[in-house]
Amino acid sequence: MPTEAAISVSELNRKARALLERGMARLWVEGEISNMARPGSGHIYFSLKDETAQVSAAWFRQRQRGPAIGFKNGDKVLAYGRVSIYEARGNYQLIVEQMEPAGEGVLKQRFEALKKKLLAEGLFDEDRKQALPPIPSRIGVITSPSGAAIRDVISILGRRFPSIPVVVYPAAVQGDAAPGELIDALATAVRRDECDVLIIGRGGGSLEDLWAFNDEDLARAIADCPIPVISAVGHEVDFTIADFVADVRAPTPSGAAEIVVPDQQDWLRRINALAARIARVGERTVEDRAQQVDWFSGRMITAIRQQILSQRHDVQILRGELVQLSPAVSVQRSIARLASLKQRLGTGVHESLSEFNHRVALLGRALHSVSPLATLDRGYAIVLDADGRAMTDAATASIGDEVRARLSSGELVANVTKVIKK
Repeated sequence: MPTEAAISVSELNRKARALLERGMARLWVEGEISNMARPGSGHIYFSLKDETAQVSAAWFRQRQRGPAIGFKNGDKVLAYGRVSIYEARGNYQLIVEQMEPAGEGVLKQRFEALKKKLLAEGLFDEDRKQALPPIPSRIGVITSPSGAAIRDVISILGRRFPSIPVVVYPAAVQGDAAPGELIDALATAVRRDECDVLIIGRGGGSLEDLWAFNDEDLARAIADCPIPVISAVGHEVDFTIADFVADVRAPTPSGAAEIVVPDQQDWLRRINALAARIARVGERTVEDRAQQVDWFSGRMITAIRQQILSQRHDVQILRGELVQLSPAVSVQRSIARLASLKQRLGTGVHESLSEFNHRVALLGRALHSVSPLATLDRGYAIVLDADGRAMTDAATASIGDEVRARLSSGELVANVTKVIKK
């Protein structure tokens, strides 16, 4: 007879279940699905196996998230859950709480681990990111020379700002060799130092297709690049490590082309508006100087008139005194004094008029020096397009266009036979 009381099978399984659930934490298990069953309850039962063993698994309906219906026998998966025992049969099994394809799941884990590592190092900090140039002198693009991404970038840049040249640094953007080629292309761009902004990226694809842009060495090369870098990988919903370390993240390669340059037409409109403002300021300046001349002229004329009136008054006084003097000597003296005063009067008027004319001439020359017509008098010309707008850039003209050249006297009408750009 046993010395200890026997326990039932149910109690044994219950103890084993409690011991197993307390002793093992939740974990990820990788394996291949087999013997999958989907009863009407909505729960999914299957086995996970590898080359030498298998384990039963249950994925209850309330735990299922995402496209659970897509899994099938033969799929390689990562299953996350807890180990337990089905007491009614004593079966050891994995209670699944989450499941995803094995390949993509591993990549996601590696992605999150690298993201966490570089974040802790400060490679994503905003204060270390460089600003993009307002209008780059040359744009570098690191991508596959035969992919759709480079065609989209060149097409949009040609539409928005065709005068800016583009340099392509070719590199593979998918496969095991891609990270190394991307790093080499980035190093070439830095060494040649011919561009002031770089776009690195490719078109859309799966996580595996985009994986080259999650390479740690490439991420550090982008972070250390002295040239501002725009990351443009995949679609708007795709995120890679390159997006986080780059100075600017664009949702797509086309979006990068929209970001890197302004719209040329907007700039031309702003320049034309600025030129119009400058012209208005010049007109107001000329008008102000003309008013000053008028004001000074008025003051000088008033002063001369007052002086003449004053001298006339003096003459009247002298005439009165002369009438009161009867001796001939006094008359002659008065006559001589009168002649002297007349001479002084004439001299004063002449000097006043000469000074006035001199000041008017000085003001006239000052006014003429700020007039646009003075520039024409020195042999220059203003070139106008067919709409009468001033032309400042040869690149805006085409061969055969009709232009007008305004000279100091008259205008010339000509056709463009050759355009020499700066």
